[in-house]
Amino acid sequence: MAVVIVGTLDTKGEEIAFARSVIESQGVDTHLVDVGVMGDPEIEPDTGAAEVAEAGGTSLEQLREDGDRGAAMEAMGEGAAAVAERLHEEGVLDGVLGLGGSGNTSIATAAMRALPVGVPKFMVSTVASGDTEPYVGSRDIAMLYSVADIEGLNQLSRRVISNAALGIVGMVENEPDVEVPDRPTVALTMFGVTTPCVQRAREVLEEKGYETIVFHATGTGGRAMEALVEEGLVDGVLDVTTTEWADELVGGNLNAGPHRLEAAGEAGIPQVVSTGALDMVNFGPRESIPEEFEGRHFHVHNPQVTLMRTTPEENAELGEILAGKLNGATGPTAMVLPLGGVSMLDVEGEDFHDPEADAALFDALRANLDDGVELIEREEDINDEAFAAALAEKFDEYMREAGAGPEA
Repeated sequence: MAVVIVGTLDTKGEEIAFARSVIESQGVDTHLVDVGVMGDPEIEPDTGAAEVAEAGGTSLEQLREDGDRGAAMEAMGEGAAAVAERLHEEGVLDGVLGLGGSGNTSIATAAMRALPVGVPKFMVSTVASGDTEPYVGSRDIAMLYSVADIEGLNQLSRRVISNAALGIVGMVENEPDVEVPDRPTVALTMFGVTTPCVQRAREVLEEKGYETIVFHATGTGGRAMEALVEEGLVDGVLDVTTTEWADELVGGNLNAGPHRLEAAGEAGIPQVVSTGALDMVNFGPRESIPEEFEGRHFHVHNPQVTLMRTTPEENAELGEILAGKLNGATGPTAMVLPLGGVSMLDVEGEDFHDPEADAALFDALRANLDDGVELIEREEDINDEAFAAALAEKFDEYMREAGAGPEA
């Protein structure tokens, strides 16, 4: 067993040496990766900063000569990611520990994000109490706030670093006693306003023998799903909730980036897609919404979340975008339209019910989907049990036709 410690040994040598001593006192080996740029390491690394810089496409001398801290952090992050991948492939890396301020947090978590889900990843950081999304991304990274700056050893820093060191030891030494069923895996996307649909579809799929993984469509959830599809850990996708594209288009808080809805198509695995929650764009508290949206139709979901109804024009553009993504798929693909409403708020009598906006979305999909994408239209709203069951049945049909269904 070995823990890789990623740190700037030119400034945090004392603290990293302490973390190493705690880990090795538990009988676990360590491998130090130096990502410090400006000075000589205070303790001897196993992988030096020059090697990390080279893996990042540059040289340590060049980074020092340029003196651009931002560029150096980016290059060392890329290099640390490449080194971590190599060490993991070689069987040297069983877990990763990082500790530092914002600079090393950026570098060390870049290395962590390059590793598969399930590999233990623990970051002690001065910025762990703030917005951690840029560091965690869509990976299973544990972040521990250092409380005080990581500058020297004292009664507080020793305790925090010891806890982290013992935590990573516990992670790498103990195999979780989790049964992994030999069943085809399907990824589903869910939002609060599409929960009944996903719950019913999941029940149907599990009764048929599928393993299901549900992703919350909050931006990071969509990115996580796409990443797992790219890694080959998912056999098919039931993409009920494509709402992240509304945030990407309009400027909401929960966008998943411009490549959402591409991974399954590129992998050629079966996918059944719907228009869940495309009636809304997500923002924070009502007072935080940009002035450009004043006069729009809002729904205060809770004190921290305000939803904005998408317009017919935005829905038409969303239909074109979704069609373009699905038209590029290389595997069996269906788009299933819930003509009765795309979310809990979009049914008759609810706040976001807007037949004109829905019609713009559906018409754009009808006009732009290629013949290679199966278009299915149903009269129910998305949370109707019959609609949910139809999604699951279509997905199962595709999987069995591909020879990838349960007991196929």
